[in-house]
Amino acid sequence: MLSLVTYLRERPGARVADVARAFGITERELTGDLGVLPMCGTSFRGGDLLDIDTDGERIWWHNADDVAQPLRLSSDEAISLLVAARAVAGLPGLRERDRAALTRAVVKLEAAAGDAAEGSARVGVTFEAEGSVFADVDRAITERRRLWLRYYSSGRGEMTEREVDPIRLVTEGHTYLEGWCRLSEDRRIFRLDRIADIEVLDVPSDPPPLELRDLSEGLVRPAEDDPQVVLEVGPGGRWVTEYYGYEDAVELPDGGLRITLRTPDPTGLLRLALRLGADGRITAPAELAELARSTAADALALYRAADLAAAAEAGRG
Repeated sequence: MLSLVTYLRERPGARVADVARAFGITERELTGDLGVLPMCGTSFRGGDLLDIDTDGERIWWHNADDVAQPLRLSSDEAISLLVAARAVAGLPGLRERDRAALTRAVVKLEAAAGDAAEGSARVGVTFEAEGSVFADVDRAITERRRLWLRYYSSGRGEMTEREVDPIRLVTEGHTYLEGWCRLSEDRRIFRLDRIADIEVLDVPSDPPPLELRDLSEGLVRPAEDDPQVVLEVGPGGRWVTEYYGYEDAVELPDGGLRITLRTPDPTGLLRLALRLGADGRITAPAELAELARSTAADALALYRAADLAAAAEAGRG
């Protein structure tokens, strides 16, 4: 795709058929790449993304002179890219043509990176999701087959079994499967490292016609009518804004934050409240704040009971 960017800059209005033929890919594959390029650029916060589109016959790049600067990788960037490429190339279940393409890309990157490539060879990556899970999901998507999952729901705090018609794999910090869940009869997102068991069923995948969501603003975007929750965290709890989508974060005098967010299942934030401990608390709504306090008190009571039992046992010994 880096080569595609250079190719398009040098050939304004290039024909789709000619570009596909030059790169040895189908026009459908090229159209897919053209759908990704507008999400790339020198800034992911807007303003400097590639303004590329096509009318189906020709391809137009409207801001080539503004953002099409030659790629220059720092040593850290080259190492990160090489490590990631080698790790993905080693994933079980990866289509051989994709593995071959990655291997060729790694060779070119190593040549361009020079001495930095030696450092990358000493770094290894272990994926959070089992390779077999990734392979089964990828196979189900390719073969258009339904999946059976035994999945840990963090919101419910329990294992659930469900059948899912897979739609696509997406990555945002973790790797996720987006699919149509037959249990809830709705579109759902499943984190691969929370899948305990998986089976590719001998049943055709048949999700209802769905428009793929724009994930540029994140995987989870609560609805406007979802309940609102307010958290107050100290300096040690500021990390919450890095892992949870929120509407507002106001600085507090002690260096903490007052965080406002929306969620369809407010009780799912109880585990976050317990994890924060002294670094944060739920302040609204009042009933959820009280439930968090009582849940924490119950947990502490169990620990105290266990300590007393252990002390009594030690006394008898």
